[in-house]
Amino acid sequence: MRNSPLALTIVLFVGAANSTALAQDALADPASPQACVALSSDAIRLACYDRALGRTPEDTRAADVAAAAAQQTRKAAEALDNPSPSRNEVFAHDDVGAAVANAGRGSLLDSRWELAKDSKLGLYQLRAYKPVYLLPAFWTSKPNVRPHSPNPNNTVTSPEELESTELKFQLSFKTKLAENVFGDNGDIWAGYTQNSRWQAYNSETSRPFRETNYEPEVMLVFRNGYSLLGWNGRMTGISLNHQSNGRSDPLSRSWNRVMLNVGLDRENWALMLRPWYRIPESGSDDNNPDIEDYIGRGDATLVYNRNGHELSLSARHSLRSGDRSHGSMQLDYGFPINNLLRGHVQVFDGYGESMIDYNHRATYVGVGVSLLEWF
Repeated sequence: MRNSPLALTIVLFVGAANSTALAQDALADPASPQACVALSSDAIRLACYDRALGRTPEDTRAADVAAAAAQQTRKAAEALDNPSPSRNEVFAHDDVGAAVANAGRGSLLDSRWELAKDSKLGLYQLRAYKPVYLLPAFWTSKPNVRPHSPNPNNTVTSPEELESTELKFQLSFKTKLAENVFGDNGDIWAGYTQNSRWQAYNSETSRPFRETNYEPEVMLVFRNGYSLLGWNGRMTGISLNHQSNGRSDPLSRSWNRVMLNVGLDRENWALMLRPWYRIPESGSDDNNPDIEDYIGRGDATLVYNRNGHELSLSARHSLRSGDRSHGSMQLDYGFPINNLLRGHVQVFDGYGESMIDYNHRATYVGVGVSLLEWF
């Protein structure tokens, strides 16, 4: 007896994502703070206490006010000893006081990256990274039946038989490898994201996995303490990122990047800016020499989170004009269904929804469930 492809995928998805979900959040609201004591994981226990004690944006603002007051006290003390202007504090250090080191404690970015001094949870614990979701219905306006590339070794000659509706899922997690590597600042993280597109409803071609993208990376993240146009600069990071689809020619696609990550937030908003530099490859080995002109040279992600509802907008662009001007936008909306699952809707338009489609433009719409969103 054959198992249902959708049912099997749901089982695999929930099982593989379970440890990441638990490491990010205590899914049920505790009756009291005492109920959190029995939890063995530091990450889960902290999330439990946050829920039990009702952490609010006011807590974050109070931490910011205390940090600003500590900065003024420090500057006044420095002025008595040294009349020259003090430097702008971009990389905040604990030598200006615990209040400064805890600026932004409880903010959206702090909850993901353990930026504040009192938010550190130690090493080698699985933490959430990017959204974890399952979209049983993922429809495209234009299937890419003949992927191509300027490299002739990576151009498909015979069209594939593809259905316009498939199944998509994504798993993502990270773990901290080192903490405070530069005095009292700078954490090293390792992250991994995998997303797959499965022709689950295409019985004519035996339901193949059309495309899976693998994305491991290593990140050095610094806590920040500055303000810009009403936004709070919380973090700056640099990462080494590899992305590929693990396939052989002519379907092979891959690239390596060095990324700059800048994170800012305010109240229920978070903004991530990521310009990147592609590490060059030799001509014959480059599966996709023009990938920067389609997937882009940077992206920006804006997230709004309130009362369990989360809306995120991501945009990429080549940062070029004329025939080299290409980009994409993706809108995700997550909303609560129950204590375990959330509904998830995804809309994508532009180039590069996946690596095999890096120079293919289409619109995609997906509907399903998620275990984790950005925040």
